[in-house]
Amino acid sequence: MRGLATLRVVELVGGTALVTSVFWLLMGALVWPYATASGNIALPDRVMAERAGEAAPTQTATVRPASPGLTARSLIVPVAGIGPEALADTFTQARGEGRLHDAIDITAREGTPVVAAAAGRVEKLYRSDAGGNTIYVRSPDGRVMFYYAHLKDYAPGLAEGQVVAPGDALGSVGWTGNADQSAPHLHLAMQEIAPDARWWEGGAPLNPYPLLVAGTY
Repeated sequence: MRGLATLRVVELVGGTALVTSVFWLLMGALVWPYATASGNIALPDRVMAERAGEAAPTQTATVRPASPGLTARSLIVPVAGIGPEALADTFTQARGEGRLHDAIDITAREGTPVVAAAAGRVEKLYRSDAGGNTIYVRSPDGRVMFYYAHLKDYAPGLAEGQVVAPGDALGSVGWTGNADQSAPHLHLAMQEIAPDARWWEGGAPLNPYPLLVAGTY
């Protein structure tokens, strides 16, 4: 009887050892793919996120950069030969009667070509005492008005209702209106307006300087 009991104990211990061995072999197979060179276990991001109570991370698609070139929202310096680095921010400078400039002046030699800073439609060609020869160009979405002032003249054939693209000829730099003859320049203003607003009604001034530096508006 004692021999039989001993045999059963040996069988029980052996069976337990076999089950234990199988368990660790299975665990090794599951964990081995995540073992690092240092012997630590690197669990998948999904498992780590679930343990932290977070949503599992997802892969993001690679976004390719847009094709180079001008778009409908592009903005270029509207005076030929002048780069953004040559501009000065005169938007908040004081003017007479407590007014602010609400525009920037781009100094250039008289007769230097003035081109469209952005796409739009010529809303009005207008001669005023202050601005001299001026042009109002409305953006394609109708919400931004570009104002070019002190022009020496208009580009040949330019007409109200004409659609222009960035870089299209508008006129040339001058000093008409109340500009100083010794400092010809283009006065460029931008205003955010309602799509149904008329060209003279105005709107909220936008500073062209940072927009021209960024190349978009």
